[in-house]
Amino acid sequence: MNSPQFTAEPSPSDADPYPHPVPYDVIVAGCGPTGAMLAAELRLHDVRVLVLEKETEPAPFVRIVGLHIRSLELMAMRGLLDRVLEHGRRRPAAGFFAGISKPAPEGLDSAHAYLLGIPHPVIVRLLEEHAVRLGAQVRRGCAVAGFEQDDEGVTVDLADGEQLRARYLVGCDGGRSAVRKLLGVGFPGEPSRTETLMGEMEVGVPQEEVAAKVAEIGETNKRFWLRPFGGGAYSVVVPAAGVGDRAEPPTLQDFKQQLRAIAGTDFGVHSPRWLSRFGDATRLAERYRVGRVLLAGDAAHIHPPTGGQGLNLGVQDAFNLGWKLAAQLRGWAPGKLLDSYQTERRPVAENVLDNTRAQMELHSTEPGPQALRRLLTELMDIDEVNRRLIEKIAAIDIRYDFGDGPDLLGRRLRDIDVEQGHLYGLLHRGRGLLLDRTARLTVGGWSDRVDHLADPTAVLDVPCVLLRPDGHVAWIGDDQQDLDDHLSRWFGEPAG
Repeated sequence: MNSPQFTAEPSPSDADPYPHPVPYDVIVAGCGPTGAMLAAELRLHDVRVLVLEKETEPAPFVRIVGLHIRSLELMAMRGLLDRVLEHGRRRPAAGFFAGISKPAPEGLDSAHAYLLGIPHPVIVRLLEEHAVRLGAQVRRGCAVAGFEQDDEGVTVDLADGEQLRARYLVGCDGGRSAVRKLLGVGFPGEPSRTETLMGEMEVGVPQEEVAAKVAEIGETNKRFWLRPFGGGAYSVVVPAAGVGDRAEPPTLQDFKQQLRAIAGTDFGVHSPRWLSRFGDATRLAERYRVGRVLLAGDAAHIHPPTGGQGLNLGVQDAFNLGWKLAAQLRGWAPGKLLDSYQTERRPVAENVLDNTRAQMELHSTEPGPQALRRLLTELMDIDEVNRRLIEKIAAIDIRYDFGDGPDLLGRRLRDIDVEQGHLYGLLHRGRGLLLDRTARLTVGGWSDRVDHLADPTAVLDVPCVLLRPDGHVAWIGDDQQDLDDHLSRWFGEPAG
């Protein structure tokens, strides 16, 4: 059932909190990291959330993913970082861009300047548990089959014939998003040109033999590795013979054949735990919002996994969208706040798609890309080049366009020291924050949405900053009237 193409402009009823009784404020399709994070962000503002996940059980295989600096900061902002760190392994913030091995630059602008490797099912479980603790409902084995939207909400049809009603629907249902397809939003880009096999299995030769061969081939082929995973198993990545049907998992024989073709041996691989394939398709949704239906995460953008940015990009989408959609539902959102989700996040995705395209070219074994790789490897010995690429992959270079002002305006503020300990500890509730070093400003009628910390000792080189719930700097200054204007811009009209 296709949804009509509604305008992204909010109708008058959008600003009226709960004008019609509906069971849910938001239905989120997909309980991966993006969907779970979005549900949690909405629940911080008492939004009634139902998460629908078509799979009945989590994925049966364990794939290690990396949380980059910006995502680690977001976890700290919501009090999740310690829990996440218990299940991950830290490594230096280096070697991300096209796998070019360079040391991490010194003095990265973050208190969490490292990469955290963590099993994908674990981060999904932790974020889902976080959302449920806050009051979100999660239903598994529920696939979205269709929906219709009107001026008051969205009626969602499930595959089993059940109908649900909500004020908004958000598709966080992956690269093959049913919500995006039903919405009729274009997904232009490039199809997969190459494909890579990935799996976990045991090998039948000594570890020294594996390591020597991998080191030899890895000089020119960055899409090939065998790495000890623990328990006698190896993580195996090898280029596929061609581009196949991603819905069909590869066989062990496919791995053996490609290992022999590239390495001259199949290493005696056996006893696979899981096998999968991924391509290098690169696509970006034409729109992130149509009326009361929105897209986030892989439903809005897909790209090759080089640089490990996909999960991070989706979680950061959710962080940007959550408080804005909640503000719309609670009735205090300024006119264009919800549309700023696309305005801010779609350019970020465009940049990620471009840098993954560049990295994939540098992975090619052809002479031209190999020459370019050698040149870039040399240039990355320059600290500023290395730093710029790390900041790009780690998403700490993002600056949203909030108009003219100091360079800090529109950027996220690092986790600085304040009287109460650390800044991010003050953002756990998902509210705005005025950090006031003058101790003479006030948030007045916005105190139901914005906290105020008067702290002359804060480690900050400007008088005062207004932070959005996602930690981005929305205002810098020391004038009360100017502050009030910006509080209205981001947090609507004052109460009372």
